Amino acid sequence: MRVHVLEHVPFEGIGSIEAWLAARKATIRRTRFHRAEGLPDPDSVDFLIAMGGPMSVNDEEGHPWLRQEKAFVRAAISRGLPVLGICLGAQLIASALGGRVYRNAAREIGWYPVEAVPVDGDVFRFPDRVSVFHWHGETFDLPPGAVRLARSGGCENQAFQLGRNVIGLQFHLETTVESAESLIQNCRHELVRSTYVQTEEELRAAPAAAYDTINRLMARVLAYLTKQS
Repeated sequence: MRVHVLEHVPFEGIGSIEAWLAARKATIRRTRFHRAEGLPDPDSVDFLIAMGGPMSVNDEEGHPWLRQEKAFVRAAISRGLPVLGICLGAQLIASALGGRVYRNAAREIGWYPVEAVPVDGDVFRFPDRVSVFHWHGETFDLPPGAVRLARSGGCENQAFQLGRNVIGLQFHLETTVESAESLIQNCRHELVRSTYVQTEEELRAAPAAAYDTINRLMARVLAYLTKQS
């Protein structure tokens, strides 16, 4: 399996996804936009993962590579490739397909629950309620044809699916202790306590079981998209 990762900042890697892919002997390549790296031939990719970042998908003037990235995401989806978008990555999918991305009513940073949205058909099923790791200030309208999979008290569109091969997650299931600490170190200026923003101490207090839960759920998402056990 040839996996390509779209990476926007050096401190937001793929976390627990790396071990899952390594166990299946996947080849992992990356486009590091923060290093001005180019995009590959879409035909050389079997699975595309778009990661997070602090920029907005609307900031094409400040980050002109966003235009090329959105076109690449559209091309991957049109080819029927499995595509996973996480946080900014989910917003990129939505924007690339015509959905509006805008500031959410509340910034969400920390461990807060999301709830599954009942939906029919062949879609990924989230637990009825599960606490996950958030770090975002924007949200999106669902792109045409997408179905909502999860919501929360702070954000209505937490996860969506398009067809059988595309899933966007507003939250981070790939987070590890190390990747959470990396976000804290690089984005602590965003930790202004509010209804859905925790303190550094609260973020660091999450037990190992919380990470185990979201990483297992991430593994289920990956298995669903790639049709691998």
